[in-house]
Amino acid sequence: MNVMSSVMRGAWRLVHTDPALLSRFLSPAFLCPSRSPASLLTCGQNRNIASKQVKGQKKQQKKQTVKVDQQEVEIRHGMTAAALAKAINKDFDHVLEALLNTSVDLDSLEPHSVLEERWIKEVVTRSGMKFRWAKLSESKERPNRDAHCRPPADPAHLVSRPPVVTIMGHVDHGKTTLLDSLRKSQIVSTEAGGITQHIGAFLVQLPTGEKITFLDTPGHAAFSSMRARGANATDILILVVAADDGVMNQTVESIQHAKRAKVPLIVAVNKCDKPQADPQKVKQELLAHDVVCEEFGGDVQAIHISALKGDNLLALAEATVTLAEVLELKADPSGPVEGLVIESRTDKGRGPVTTAIIQRGTLKRGCVLVAGKSWAKVRFLFDENGQAVTEAGPSAAVEVVGWKELPSAGESILEVESEQRAREVVEWRSQEKEQQKLQEEQSAIELKQKLHQEEYRQERERMTHLSWRQRRVAMYLANKDKFSSRPSERAQSEQLSLPLIIKGDVDGSVEAILSILDSYDAQQQCQLEVIHFGIGDISENDINMADTFRGSIYGFNVAASRPIEQLAAKKGVPLRLHRVIYKLIDQLKDELSSKLPPLVSENIIGEATVLAMFDVTIGKKKVPVAGCRVQKGQLDRKLKFRLIRGRDAIWEGSLLALKHLKDDVQTVRTGMECGLSIHGNVEFRAGDVIQCLEEVDAPHVISWDPGF
Repeated sequence: MNVMSSVMRGAWRLVHTDPALLSRFLSPAFLCPSRSPASLLTCGQNRNIASKQVKGQKKQQKKQTVKVDQQEVEIRHGMTAAALAKAINKDFDHVLEALLNTSVDLDSLEPHSVLEERWIKEVVTRSGMKFRWAKLSESKERPNRDAHCRPPADPAHLVSRPPVVTIMGHVDHGKTTLLDSLRKSQIVSTEAGGITQHIGAFLVQLPTGEKITFLDTPGHAAFSSMRARGANATDILILVVAADDGVMNQTVESIQHAKRAKVPLIVAVNKCDKPQADPQKVKQELLAHDVVCEEFGGDVQAIHISALKGDNLLALAEATVTLAEVLELKADPSGPVEGLVIESRTDKGRGPVTTAIIQRGTLKRGCVLVAGKSWAKVRFLFDENGQAVTEAGPSAAVEVVGWKELPSAGESILEVESEQRAREVVEWRSQEKEQQKLQEEQSAIELKQKLHQEEYRQERERMTHLSWRQRRVAMYLANKDKFSSRPSERAQSEQLSLPLIIKGDVDGSVEAILSILDSYDAQQQCQLEVIHFGIGDISENDINMADTFRGSIYGFNVAASRPIEQLAAKKGVPLRLHRVIYKLIDQLKDELSSKLPPLVSENIIGEATVLAMFDVTIGKKKVPVAGCRVQKGQLDRKLKFRLIRGRDAIWEGSLLALKHLKDDVQTVRTGMECGLSIHGNVEFRAGDVIQCLEEVDAPHVISWDPGF
């Protein structure tokens, strides 16, 4: 004990006298952090307490690391491997590594492969992340801001109105001449080609005082949609049939339009003044189409007329008025206007102009109208003679000026309260149209994806026995031809095409041309693409667009200024302007045919019979020579030859030499003998026939038949 006490006292003195000297022999942990005189035992207790605090801090840090939130990944059904890799912010190889030691066939897994739900969850979980299902976006239903027709009017407010009568029939049966005689005007002389190519709306006042609004529709086969529109806007239909021609294609079509629209018919048998006219035959032919005239026990009036001479036109007008009285045609002249766009066009001085039939209400200047996706504040109203009018009641045909954009023919016209309301309606209709278009495009995309997946599945099934490396090699070998060809060669191998720009004077004309182009069925020969269509004269934008797509411009009843023609000639853009629709279609067919490669035909210009065979030594070679006599025509050494034995052609090619006696000749004529040798190892036999062929390029005509 004494020795221990002495040691402790000596250490205490040393710490207080020279701590630096003591630190050379003892570790810092052994020393007390405090320089106060304390026992070494007290220092040891302090050291133990400090070490326990450090261990607690480490445990607390570990707990904080565990509490860190995991990254959340938004997943959905039908995700591909590439989409999943993008969602977890990894590459495709990470997805493959996460699916190791699972039942997934990694050799068949591609970036565009669709993963099952359990494997999507497995990849996210093995990546140390959480998953959550994507929520379907629920769009709020927009309130309907469209404009609608009014409910039926109170019968007490209805007043009598003039009938709207449409004149229909086959082309050149005298429809416009009849209308010309009724209103004593000269419409026929102003029409290109002598055929009506627009819907004309006219108000005719008869000598008896009655008023009738007539619609004259084109009879050409190209204007079927115009005739249908006229039938839907009319109360009575006058079917004009030429007594010397009978029932034709457009006559039958007009009858069908009338039946679909449930419009009563009056038959006007025209051209009865001609010697070869046979009205009875016309009525009998109409029976085959369920049009029964009164003399055969039916309810259809048949009037024999001569539109050119004006014979019996009063009887036709009286029959029309009588039928209108039976129908008791009435309308409400008050309230918002309702009507129908018969035709629309762009006028240089007036802008967008529409020809409209008023069906309800009274149209005045200042009214705000909506038609389709366009609206107007009426600035001017004009009648069929170009005279300004202040208002137009039911059954009136007027030209409306003031449209912001040109509406399509056939659109319904509705009057709204204000310009703001008109904009709301147009915006609503535009959005609805856009949504409908998006749905159609989405359906088309889904269909293509489905077809692609099916093709891909079938292709994969053929390669299931191969590893993924072998599949890559097989796919490369299958598609290497597509990538080995030059861009110019690939362009030449593509199918022929003709891009088109269509411009017309009115909406109905463009509609008729587009309906004809819809019947184009020769896409396998030459693709026909309408890249743009519109109303109005040819513009610089049309030329630039046609130059970009290397297409042609077809204009119907429109003009092109001198600078536009010069620009088209400079850029090499074909500019085709026509005033008659069937001539436009004929030139289009010619242009399509010109793009097709010519058909090569062979003409036999000479035949010779082999009489004997012998060999001629030329150098060290023996060349077989056929001794022949020309039976008909002539043999020309430059042309192609064919060797026929029996009924089979056993050789085709060119001649090596052609000799008459010992002289080399170019041609051998009928009755002459000659010797000839050919390229190739072919043995001649007596009796073989040698033909001399001339290849002739014949024009290739497009197979499309528009029906007229």
